[in-house]
Amino acid sequence: MPVSSIFTNIVIDTPKKAERFIQALEESSQDPEWKPSSPVKQPLTDPDKIRQLMAKRISKK
Repeated sequence: MPVSSIFTNIVIDTPKKAERFIQALEESSQDPEWKPSSPVKQPLTDPDKIRQLMAKRISKK
């Protein structure tokens, strides 16, 4: 169902509606870039740390 709203036809039949639509497009292009709200953790690449993490996981079972 949510996908159907993407394909809705927009009817712009008056100059005022056209102006508001263009203004909304311009304002949306001026928004600052999105930044994540929390820092992204880097993947583990150190073999010893991976072993420690897996050892904790096995011992919990």
